[in-house]
Amino acid sequence: MLDCFDSRSDADSIALIPVEGDMLERWLADQPSRIVNWVRASRFEGRTGSVLPLPDEDGHVRRVLVGVDREASTWAIGNVSSRLGEGTYHLDCGWPAERLTRAAIGWGLGAYRFERYKSSGRPRPRLSLAGLPDADAVVRTVAAIGLVRDLINTPAHDMMPQHLAGATRALAERHGATFSEIVGEALLAQNYPCIHAVGRASSHPPRLIELRWGDPSHPRVTLVGKGVCFDSGGLDIKPASGMRLMKKDMGGAAHVLGLADLIMGAGLPVSLRVMVGAVENAISGNAFRPGDVLRSRKGLTIEIDNTDAEGRLVLCDMLADAAEESPEVLLDFATLTGAARVAVGTEIGAFFTNDETLAEGVNRHAAAQEDPCWRLPLHAPYRSQLDSRIADLTNTGSGPYAGAITAALFLQAFVPDGQVWGHFDIMAWNNRNRPGRPKGGEALGVRAAFAWLEDRYGKR
Repeated sequence: MLDCFDSRSDADSIALIPVEGDMLERWLADQPSRIVNWVRASRFEGRTGSVLPLPDEDGHVRRVLVGVDREASTWAIGNVSSRLGEGTYHLDCGWPAERLTRAAIGWGLGAYRFERYKSSGRPRPRLSLAGLPDADAVVRTVAAIGLVRDLINTPAHDMMPQHLAGATRALAERHGATFSEIVGEALLAQNYPCIHAVGRASSHPPRLIELRWGDPSHPRVTLVGKGVCFDSGGLDIKPASGMRLMKKDMGGAAHVLGLADLIMGAGLPVSLRVMVGAVENAISGNAFRPGDVLRSRKGLTIEIDNTDAEGRLVLCDMLADAAEESPEVLLDFATLTGAARVAVGTEIGAFFTNDETLAEGVNRHAAAQEDPCWRLPLHAPYRSQLDSRIADLTNTGSGPYAGAITAALFLQAFVPDGQVWGHFDIMAWNNRNRPGRPKGGEALGVRAAFAWLEDRYGKR
């Protein structure tokens, strides 16, 4: 079990008593005067995120008041673990099982720490999952999101294409899946020219990483992730400020690995294929150049307008390959455009789709899971912004507007008509601390996408 959870009974753990603002007075009405006086003297008012240990007559603390937002479910106690001492706690309230499950997920996500290089030394309080019907699902969810965060938070020198391959191999071994990869010049021999072009300038060879799992007779679900392990911008080099967080440019790959972890852990009856294009967009004498024309796996030619629009080049070869198998669902995740961040900000996952059922399902589950996603349009008239005089299309739009849409339209050119497809353009990073969502690498849309897939294909 994860170190933020425990399985001991309520009798052996400290009670967390959630109070929702105006509920505090009603709770106090049933308490002895010493507790009322203690709460008054401590000036505890039940503000969201506040905690107040309640000492017993013998001085021991067996109960803690926790201020919660009545509108919150997943994030109700998402920041509580950082304010408690060592020990095991349990929720003492009348919440229904579903809300308890989501609150436990929020606890686990809020307890996340990235300590590969530096230990915080803080206490590690644990939440008891004893008696919770969905305890296994809670642990699987927190572990999968932790995997996404760990991969994104790891600095590029420890998360190059070969390291991303190692993480995928480890995930495959844990779930009994098959792992394979195509590395370096073999990408050209097996017709992945765009992945090779983006990654060939690096001393870390580019690769196509693949994981397969499940019964081949089950419905096919394919996940495609952008794994640009560091993005200098290539010859259209980024400024220093633009490069500072580019270790997170493999966030799409991290997302599909986390989503795959959830799918396999839950045993969904699908035939799963995961594809990750792992590259470093570096600069050397053989770097691809502005004005070059690349021939993609699909045969479409692409004029390079900007080498910093490399992620869509990595994705296009994989989308073309994935579509050759005609999966029932094809999803891709990528830290693709700053324009998506301008449109929806950094805390909402932008997504595009050509399928109304997928759109409705993701919207519904995003709201239910408190994992916000917002659909942007595949506005076909903007496709003309990708026209090239010498190739089938360019890799960036011709104007300063609608960059997220033109990027999605570029990808759509590699997805055949009739193929159910969803494209998530995500930040993969929290710029600030929020309950359950510490600053740093973050999964956006993973829980919503998994809930939709679980709803579509049924629980084990």
